[in-house]
Amino acid sequence: MMEPHIPVLILSLAGIIAISIVSWVMLTAWRDWLALRKMALTVGDDSGMTSPAARIELAALRERVRKLEAIASGVDLLP
Repeated sequence: MMEPHIPVLILSLAGIIAISIVSWVMLTAWRDWLALRKMALTVGDDSGMTSPAARIELAALRERVRKLEAIASGVDLLP
């Protein structure tokens, strides 16, 4: 027969793992958002004065942030 403290230990470990995963996702999203803001400040507005490579990188960062926000809110994205 199982000891009474074993299920509590399992639930506690599962909770710690879940909190760790959520924290990691939020930290990654925060870093990407900061990178996006930094790039937007250094690139300037999209009035044609930016290089195509910078615009492509900015679009890739925006897409990554959008996907991370969707993951954080629990929405499934279509490929």
